[in-house]
Amino acid sequence: MFMPMSPEIWTPGHALLMFVMWAVMMAAMMLPSAFPMILFYAMVDRNRRVKSGQSSGPRTSVFAGGYLICWLAFSLFAVTLQYALKKATLLSRMMETTSVILAAAIFVAAGIYQFTPLKQACLRNCRSPLDFVVNHWREGRLGALIMGIEHGIYCTGCCWMLMLLLFVGGVMNLAWISGIAILILVEKFMPLGHWIGKAAGIVLILWGIGVFIGRLQLPS
Repeated sequence: MFMPMSPEIWTPGHALLMFVMWAVMMAAMMLPSAFPMILFYAMVDRNRRVKSGQSSGPRTSVFAGGYLICWLAFSLFAVTLQYALKKATLLSRMMETTSVILAAAIFVAAGIYQFTPLKQACLRNCRSPLDFVVNHWREGRLGALIMGIEHGIYCTGCCWMLMLLLFVGGVMNLAWISGIAILILVEKFMPLGHWIGKAAGIVLILWGIGVFIGRLQLPS
């Protein structure tokens, strides 16, 4: 995978390239964790159409498209944040923060978010395709799109703070990308995934505190 380094001066073409990079990266990271939900939706939709005698249609792809719309929106947010950090000289050409304080703050904020009611509510909806379908089912292609967007909102609400860790380890760092994607998969699919997520939150908080203390101990 090739990801271009961030130049000193952004052009509209580079901004578009960064948006495409984020969009592709978010799709690659998040679609694997969304496949069970997409497949379950396809099964339920197919069974309902067979029973009612309706013709087949691309509703599953519409559902998946709605899901991706949310991550496209997050990609736009990420590019905007990347540009702001670059303007503030807080981001290197390798797209990782140059501020130890900011890095520590992101670690701690991501760790605390793992315990918030919003995170837990979004995670519950992401972990159970059956509950989501029962509580959010809508008929037709428009309904599929709305359901996809709703599921995407829950998924984005569950994972967006973890994605900001890419600004710490480096947006081009494949080890960080893989690590975050694996943590998301574990949270969603492991039987004790929500507890593992909270354990990860504790690790992130301690990591951030360690980074901050290490900065204070550096010689002036």
